[in-house]
Amino acid sequence: MMTRLEGSTGAIRGPLHGGASRDRRSAARMEPRKALDLGELLDVALTRARRADFPDRSFIPSLERLIVACSEEANLSPLGARAVRFDILRCLRNQLRFDELETRDPGMLTKSVEAPVFITGMPRSGTTFLHRLILQDPNTIAPRLFQLVHPSVPKFGSIETAVRKACLRLQLLLFRTIARELHVLHPIGVDDPEECTDITAQVFRSGRFESMYHVPSYNEWLHRVGFLDAYRFHRRFLQHLQWQEPPKRWILKSPDHVFALDDIRRIYPDAHFVLVHRDPVRVLASVAKLTEVLRRPFTHRIDRMEIGRSVSASWIDGSRRMAELSSTGCALLHLHYRQVVSSPLEAVAAVYRHAGLTLTAQAEERMVRWLRTAAAATGRRREYSLTDFGLDARLLRDRFARYTETFQVEIEQEGRPLHTGAPA
Repeated sequence: MMTRLEGSTGAIRGPLHGGASRDRRSAARMEPRKALDLGELLDVALTRARRADFPDRSFIPSLERLIVACSEEANLSPLGARAVRFDILRCLRNQLRFDELETRDPGMLTKSVEAPVFITGMPRSGTTFLHRLILQDPNTIAPRLFQLVHPSVPKFGSIETAVRKACLRLQLLLFRTIARELHVLHPIGVDDPEECTDITAQVFRSGRFESMYHVPSYNEWLHRVGFLDAYRFHRRFLQHLQWQEPPKRWILKSPDHVFALDDIRRIYPDAHFVLVHRDPVRVLASVAKLTEVLRRPFTHRIDRMEIGRSVSASWIDGSRRMAELSSTGCALLHLHYRQVVSSPLEAVAAVYRHAGLTLTAQAEERMVRWLRTAAAATGRRREYSLTDFGLDARLLRDRFARYTETFQVEIEQEGRPLHTGAPA
């Protein structure tokens, strides 16, 4: 069943065609199908930004796919419909703001993003820990949560920045209230470094949406068409952030980079990749639980069996992609979870050698101090059961055998701590 999206872009109108005259508060109270109206959302974004049109409309097919999937598959609650609407308008706002800034200063897109480092691999494998450790080096940089939400607002030094940060803190507090286990699974703060999935989400080509909503048709389409446009915008996003402060070496992180390595290489031919490996059977229950926690506030019903199927299928595919990389001869640094958490400074040194970075005494001292703080703040993580999500460990071992054998991944036993003094 289709909404007024039938006919695709034929339903899209500019702000002079009367769409913006609708009562926006009434639209927000509508049922999910009606609240997520492509043409009306575009009208509202353009009117708020006082812009006539989007110079580049290439994002519209992906946004259309997302809206249809959210309307027809996600079983959105009223809060879910409002959340999707709010998120879409935020992303459209940022795109329009980028267009405005580039019109004022076209030179910002001439600044290249030099040899970025992409940290990826199996989820819950210590990539967040490694990422945040490296970022103690003042010569490195990563997008912070505040920048992902408000990329055109400087991080420091203005009343606007202070007000927007305060609002974002309140939003995080609200989300922690309705998703109480999130902080245990993935701690997050306004100035914390975050994953690149929220950058690519701003052109509606991101695995983040599947994590938060049940949108299988969108996810299948996304993996079919690829991520080239997403990472083209990713580079543009980093160029905007570089325009605000002196360029440093970008250290970027997301397990989802695994699904886009070829496209990333096309956009960043000088990129360096770090893959962190871990026993996938040991972490899948935690990944499934995180998906459940993220989705629960936004849907009428959680289907744990479906979450188990989709998460395991996704990472069986991810493990296959990583195993195939081993025979391509491309320059990748492979690390293991146990290396990262037991000898973190040695892991950092390996990353620096791989990426041609210089580890200064000042950076190493800062890392040592951060490690003491991280060890004191991190306790044993909760255990989650594969059976809660309809998954069988023995069958999964067979499905992941090629991956674990290719990279000689340590098989972890049930009952051992999921994390040892390090975040995922």
